[in-house]
Amino acid sequence: MDRPRRTALEALREIDRNGAYANLAARRVIEDQQLTGRDAAFVTELVFGTCRMLGSYDAIIELAAGRDLDSLQPDVLDILRLGAHQLLGTRVPARAAVDTSVALAAIVVGERVCGLVNAVLRKIARRDLAQWAQRLAGGDEERRRCLLTGHPQWIIDAFAEVLPTDEIDDLLVADNEAAEPTLVVRPGLCSRDELVEQGAEATRWSPWGGVRPGNPAQLPAVRSGRAGVQDEGSQLVCLATSRVPGLGGGRWLDMCAGPGGKSALLRGIAPEHQALLVAGEAQEHRAKLVSLALRRYPHQGHQVVVADGRRLPFPDGSFSLVLADVPCSGLGALRRRPESRWRRWPEDVGELAGLQRELLASALAACEPGGVVAYVTCSPHRGETLDVVGQFTEGPVEVLDAPALLPEVPGCAAHADPRFVQLWPHRHRTDAMFLALLRKAN
Repeated sequence: MDRPRRTALEALREIDRNGAYANLAARRVIEDQQLTGRDAAFVTELVFGTCRMLGSYDAIIELAAGRDLDSLQPDVLDILRLGAHQLLGTRVPARAAVDTSVALAAIVVGERVCGLVNAVLRKIARRDLAQWAQRLAGGDEERRRCLLTGHPQWIIDAFAEVLPTDEIDDLLVADNEAAEPTLVVRPGLCSRDELVEQGAEATRWSPWGGVRPGNPAQLPAVRSGRAGVQDEGSQLVCLATSRVPGLGGGRWLDMCAGPGGKSALLRGIAPEHQALLVAGEAQEHRAKLVSLALRRYPHQGHQVVVADGRRLPFPDGSFSLVLADVPCSGLGALRRRPESRWRRWPEDVGELAGLQRELLASALAACEPGGVVAYVTCSPHRGETLDVVGQFTEGPVEVLDAPALLPEVPGCAAHADPRFVQLWPHRHRTDAMFLALLRKAN
């Protein structure tokens, strides 16, 4: 049995049927099958590559099959997608890609579908991706770029609103590259030097991070809970926040804390400011993940509460710092969650923006006069960033110069408003994190 391809198919099932994230589904099935080395890397490539280009592959499969995708059994469609990625996105020889897909179909679905799988994939193998894109798009250059890069047009349009035109193609390429496995120490419990001693390479700008290929759980610091996994972009928004002049002590609030990465970083920083951390999370199972991330810190320095950020169980003005790392579309994390580009729709942004405005209003109410609110999203979409913050900047707040707090990070000022931080995969090799720092008026 072809274990890597069968394992990749199982991951696609979880992603398609159960709404799982690609990174979590791939990790789970690899661990369940105890795959390592080249087999584990091949499964990861199959899963991530197929998810990145799903819309393009589906259009090609539909044309090659001469029938609607809805008429195909789900397992047959997923096998065709895996086969298409091997043919159009990897160096797997065409014959091997077709033959192994047919064999997988025979095992999983039955001999009766083998002829269909064989015929469709052999037809796909006659052209490369560029030729298929040209055939599908005709003279429509926008459609051709969507097919070649695996990005829906509405996402490309959203990027074009907040990024110079000559950088769009670089961003689309970067979105399709594997994200570096980035680690973060728990300040006060572990140092970056220790990560380096355990084989990691120091991150470019974060004083807390390290980059190391492979399974993070292999590092003693991660296994012991003194370090974790976190993109450098998330570390940098915490770094900028910690550098705000006059940042007060007292109590800090992470109001959308799950799964706990930023809470753990703030918990390690808080003692330098004589602050205690309150980590609030609306969903109980995610609050448990926050507690897990904080487990190595003494309990007297933090509190985890199950609370909706829109209806906080604290009096107004209770916190000197509020981190509002709000739920968002995730369009800034397409490297790590490639399936998001096919799950999200333009109307989702409008719905999320309403929630984001409520959370930012609640954060400002919870903040004490003279205190700071850090508004953070993992999306560069204007509707989730500039437009949300812009509704509050006319009120009793001061917009702080966030990029000035990251002088070592080039090109981190938002193109549309340089008072805000906007990180980018193609510039910084991080998620596209957005940060606005607002000081509440006295």
